[in-house]
Amino acid sequence: MHRVFIDDAFGDTHDDHAATPTEQAFREAMSRVPGAVHVVTTAGPAGRMGFTATSVAPVSDAPPTVLVCLNRASQVLPVLEANGVFCVNTLAGGEGPLADVFAGRTGLFGAERFRSGGWTRLETGAPALVTARAAMDCRLTETIDAATHRILIGEVRALAIGAEGDSLVYKGRRYHAL
Repeated sequence: MHRVFIDDAFGDTHDDHAATPTEQAFREAMSRVPGAVHVVTTAGPAGRMGFTATSVAPVSDAPPTVLVCLNRASQVLPVLEANGVFCVNTLAGGEGPLADVFAGRTGLFGAERFRSGGWTRLETGAPALVTARAAMDCRLTETIDAATHRILIGEVRALAIGAEGDSLVYKGRRYHAL
């Protein structure tokens, strides 16, 4: 087992396999952390776009609020911010190919990506995936810059709760149904 010690404050000793927290070591560590896979979408005057994300988390239930992290260099970011809305669509276990489309692994971009999957709308107009385990339709309320990413905070304006069943998880640089 390789251990990475960042802080020696508690008397921990570094072993022969210790490494500093480089970008590569951090990415490797994070590949061991499973994350639910979501397609985050937006639509409005600035256009219709979407991206695949594992960095999604609840913030509060009063009012219902979620956060999504997106690289500031992403071409989706200015569109999402201009539209002021987004929908977090949690993928079902067999939807790895759809995750790949919205991750940019198939060569499709922008509105072309919506040819995959079945879509509807809830309150904000952001595309909601018909097969999503859950779709959280949000109005953007706040943004926070953190390192290379922007944290997008949205108040959930509408929900669609899908069928029970496996959800798609990303771990070890591949998809798994859980």
